[in-house]
Amino acid sequence: MKRLVMTAVFLAIAAGGYGAWWWWQQSGAVTAEGKGGTAKGKGKGAPLFVKTAKAVAKPMPVLIEAVGSVEPEHSVQVRAQVLGVLQSVLFKEGDKVKAGQQLFQIDPRTFQALYRQAQAQLARDEAQLENAKVQRDRLEPLLKREFITRQEFDVAVTSTKSLEATVDADRALLEQARIQLEFSRIHAPISGRTGALAVKPGNLVAAGAGGGGAPLVTINSTDPILVSFSIPERQLEEIRRYQNEKAMKIEILPDRSGPAVAEGKLVFIDNTVTPQTGTVVLKTRVTNKEEALWPGQFVNVRIVLKIEPEAVVVPEVAVQPGQQGSFVYMVNDGKARIQPVKVSRQIGGEVVIADGIKADDIVLTEIPQAIAPGVAVQIADADGKDEGKGKGRKSEKNDAKGAK
Repeated sequence: MKRLVMTAVFLAIAAGGYGAWWWWQQSGAVTAEGKGGTAKGKGKGAPLFVKTAKAVAKPMPVLIEAVGSVEPEHSVQVRAQVLGVLQSVLFKEGDKVKAGQQLFQIDPRTFQALYRQAQAQLARDEAQLENAKVQRDRLEPLLKREFITRQEFDVAVTSTKSLEATVDADRALLEQARIQLEFSRIHAPISGRTGALAVKPGNLVAAGAGGGGAPLVTINSTDPILVSFSIPERQLEEIRRYQNEKAMKIEILPDRSGPAVAEGKLVFIDNTVTPQTGTVVLKTRVTNKEEALWPGQFVNVRIVLKIEPEAVVVPEVAVQPGQQGSFVYMVNDGKARIQPVKVSRQIGGEVVIADGIKADDIVLTEIPQAIAPGVAVQIADADGKDEGKGKGRKSEKNDAKGAK
């Protein structure tokens, strides 16, 4: 008996709960209807409000994009060419210097002494040469009169020639001493920007590239500057076809979405394909007066092959990926439909369409989750509101006044 009572109570509670749920659903639906309208796209059969844009035809570049690195056209490691104590540094680290500008001074006293010694030795031998020439000229008429022997005259001639050779050697030694003295003053071989100092004043510097002759500083030229980049070998033929055309140019962009900071021409194509990567190295030379590009910097490279005058362009947000390829949603007779497209290239926030749509076609730029082919759509205004929504509100107000 108790079991039957418990079963009856349980069934009564279940029936009451179901009834409450059913009443709540019905009252909610009535409330929604009583508010006099459907939410955007939620009512049964109500159109989805969407934003659209027109496909436009305009000039767009045909380009190849790559990633490159900036490198100086000239880079020189400045080294000492004589052994000595570094006396002074005549620039600051990171300064821009000009070709021929003095950068370092090595203690010159030893080289000055050697130079003066060579000068004195040359002066002595030149005086002896003059004396030998006078002696030879004085003996020559005596030989003709046979007042002296041929041997005596030949000795005078030989002595003159020997001293002439000695003077030539002295002049060479003097030039060598002058060069050594000049090497104590180290000048910039190229114009550019200096790096960090490797040796400070007071240190002993060695001569030459070997034997511990470390570079004192490195100078990189920054204007003009080179940008090196690699492209797949399949694109090489296309680049070579356009490389002599005036329209072809190479733009350098530190930021892919930003503007180009430099523009140049192709100056180098490597003579081999890298087997490991299947790429070819190319270089462009660009002006860099403002030093917007820095050696070692990674940049985006845009190779503009030509300008396509009537390219069909849509916003990037309109193009959707699919299993069968890219597509866009179009508006046709107030309904959405899918249109497969062939994407040629993307430039910034715009996509160039090679096939599938034409200029003035209307495409959706905001894709609702409930969108599907054949679904009714209504184009929203610039503020994202439906074009007929304001009119609906006015009619509602008029109906309310009439009811009163």
